[in-house]
Amino acid sequence: MNKNDFLSRFQHARLVTPEADFPLLKPGKPAAVLIPIIERERELTVLFTQRAKHLKHHPGQVSFPGGKQEDYDANLMQTALRETEEEIGIGADKISVIGTLPMFRTVSRFAVTPFVSFVTPEFHLKLDKNEVDNVFEVPLSHLMDQSQHLIHWVNRSGREHPIYFIRWQDKTIWGATAAFVRLLSNHIDLMALTD
Repeated sequence: MNKNDFLSRFQHARLVTPEADFPLLKPGKPAAVLIPIIERERELTVLFTQRAKHLKHHPGQVSFPGGKQEDYDANLMQTALRETEEEIGIGADKISVIGTLPMFRTVSRFAVTPFVSFVTPEFHLKLDKNEVDNVFEVPLSHLMDQSQHLIHWVNRSGREHPIYFIRWQDKTIWGATAAFVRLLSNHIDLMALTD
């Protein structure tokens, strides 16, 4: 799939069923992540971060750049762009946001909006080592292939909930980050079924 194929599949008006998230008793804290898609010479890839191992919350976990909305952020898209620049040094001038996926509530009581974007391949990383240990890219085709999505069911408050896992080489993408990938995969796949 190239960039034009992706855009034609992504930009449709059909509603996609959200993935099961964590049922919060009150509204979650607003947060946003950026799903950075990069148009490489041979294929589209998606950039992930690996959180610093010394962090109190989710140390070493694979994630997308992002975080909680601050009072000075005009909106959630600004949150995603600001966090991306702070964490990995890619500025908004290198990013083209093409849309959002459904909000996803997490066990840590955040209501996260994923912003799907294209990032120009001519970027220079500058990792904030207080937050990010490293970054890596995964082919979009691997992530969109739902046969690569492993599901572990857990019981929470008497209800079964899926936790998704996606393996790539020596990395494991799981939890909310894998759910965001799954949301994108559902969105793209819905259009594929109508071709």
